[in-house]
Amino acid sequence: MSDTYALFEEAGKFLAGRVMSEAESSLQVELDSGKRVKVKSANALLRFAKPAPAELLAQAHSLSGEIDLDLIWEVAPDEEFGFDDIAREYFNAHPDAPQRAATLLRLFDAPHYFHRRGKGRFRKAPEDILKQALVAIERKAQQAAQIEAWAVELAGGHCPAPIAEQLYRILFKPDKNGPEYKAVVEAAKRSHKAPLDLLKDAGAITSPYQFHWKRFLFEFFPKGTAFPPLQAAPAKNDLPLAAVQAFSIDDSSTTEIDDALSVQGLGNDTVVFGVHIAAPGLAIQPGSAIDQVARTRWSTVYMPGHKLTMLPDEVVQRYTLLEGRDCPAVSVYFSLDAASLAVKAVETKLEQVTIAANLRHDQLDAVVTEPTLTGDAPADYAFAPELAFTFRLAKHLKAQREVVRGKPENFNRPDYNFKLDAAGGGEPDGSETVVITERKRGSPLDLIVAEAMILANSHWGGWIAECGVPGIYRSQASMAPGIKVRMGTKPAPHAGMGVKQYTWATSPLRRYVDLVNQWQIIACARHGRTAALAAPFKPKDAELFSVISGFDAAYTAYNQFQNGLERYWTMRHLEQAGLTELDAAVMKDGLVRADTLPLVFRALGCESLPRGARVRVRITGADLLTLDLHASLVARLDDPATPADDAPVDAEEADEAAEAAAPLALAIDLQDGDNAAEPAPSGAA
Repeated sequence: MSDTYALFEEAGKFLAGRVMSEAESSLQVELDSGKRVKVKSANALLRFAKPAPAELLAQAHSLSGEIDLDLIWEVAPDEEFGFDDIAREYFNAHPDAPQRAATLLRLFDAPHYFHRRGKGRFRKAPEDILKQALVAIERKAQQAAQIEAWAVELAGGHCPAPIAEQLYRILFKPDKNGPEYKAVVEAAKRSHKAPLDLLKDAGAITSPYQFHWKRFLFEFFPKGTAFPPLQAAPAKNDLPLAAVQAFSIDDSSTTEIDDALSVQGLGNDTVVFGVHIAAPGLAIQPGSAIDQVARTRWSTVYMPGHKLTMLPDEVVQRYTLLEGRDCPAVSVYFSLDAASLAVKAVETKLEQVTIAANLRHDQLDAVVTEPTLTGDAPADYAFAPELAFTFRLAKHLKAQREVVRGKPENFNRPDYNFKLDAAGGGEPDGSETVVITERKRGSPLDLIVAEAMILANSHWGGWIAECGVPGIYRSQASMAPGIKVRMGTKPAPHAGMGVKQYTWATSPLRRYVDLVNQWQIIACARHGRTAALAAPFKPKDAELFSVISGFDAAYTAYNQFQNGLERYWTMRHLEQAGLTELDAAVMKDGLVRADTLPLVFRALGCESLPRGARVRVRITGADLLTLDLHASLVARLDDPATPADDAPVDAEEADEAAEAAAPLALAIDLQDGDNAAEPAPSGAA
């Protein structure tokens, strides 16, 4: 008796083998590999005696490719049919086993022509659906050809225009089914290059600075940075004029001057200390066109040599506290006992304030010193008596807060100023020479301003709550590691500040949260205990939570962008100054912090050193696109026998440092062909 073979389907694949035995509803089939499988009788689509299974499948696949799909679609009946029916129509009345198998494979592999209706059963697709499917197939083929052509161009060192136009979308918010994205992935795989290196070599990225800048604009200012045409609301001139001569303290580059101070009654038993805040909230109304712009931007964006203001310059100039003019302000006056500095009374007023001077840090920090403020050295500068009193008050307020905090505030690290020197000025392009200078934190003028703002923000936070008006607060439940500052609508202690509650209300020209809080404060100043009826935002107002969410996300992102550009310019400084070695302090897990530059990075050889160890490291490489700095240990500078710094590592600080030192991450996956993995680092290839 000759062998009997069967062709059957299993999980979408066609297999053939020798029938070893047959029961009522199943077969035992032995494959060429020797494996025996149990096959349902219904799945055995073709029984044959010759040729052998392997030969049958080989002939069927070969014949299948020659079958004219359009022809068999034309001759196929409109009702459901079996593959044998088409084999008889196409080949002859008695097709052999390879021809029957070829017909089955051809029908099965053409679902756009023939819809599957069961084991070996089909029905031809309606003509309109078939036409649509064929158009889609042709489009897909053309797209595949386009991807191939673009990938070849990229790998060859030239960037096609469509990819250059979508550069930032491809890298950071890609449509992973898009041909541009697929071409970059394919070219990176072929050339064995990281995506950024590939695109740089192809000419898509010509300037690291412009790359970082345009990436930020793509994310947050896709329609550009220009303001729409807006009519600035007129400044309020019907307010009473305060009997004070106020002064502000800012850097020379500050144009949005939000706050000023005044002192009255020196030499008396009671001294009145005033904090005066620019009052755009008196004219800008919630929901107005200017408000909508401010709410879209959320905050001024700062970066070395440039900034994007939250409000149009015309609005800023109308409300900034510029010296030599009377400016609308929300003022809070603290009546203080001259001897003890105890607060006797507090009053908030809406008024015009004469700004007598705009004092500048960079011009006065070296002149206004603790000895001149305490009388131990001559004070040859304007507002010397007022500054002396505010310095005394600031130290008093800081000491009170530190009692609540349970430990003093330490400013161990300096701030840094970035100055970009360029011939033309204007918006930076990355070619400027950068000058980085230290500015010690906690200078007398810094302390005066900081404590005045904390005092005002803390007071207003409590006052609006007493009036039954909600606000936006910043709170911190404790100073335990990992406990972060949070934003909410109810007053709560801020452990890090050492105050009962804390708002942001002193920078309404620069932060949207401050503008919102200013509206609420204005309502309280005008209406007192009935302010809840008139305030723009009511208790449990969902809009406040929306503001918190939007502002928090944008403010965090803006800070990250600022930190990233400062890192860029610091690395440019290393280049421009020819610095190859830096002294640094070990942080954790190989992270080190430079002594004289705002730079955290990993240094090989420092992984096992204790926190606080002093080291010298050699810069071995820098990538201005990924902002990745490579370094290695040269020498340990301190005595290894010196006890390590065993102070607990602040988890948030450590996380921020590690994030700052990490290379730029891209949303491109090169791991497999379906482009479905998690975003990979830019260096992944």
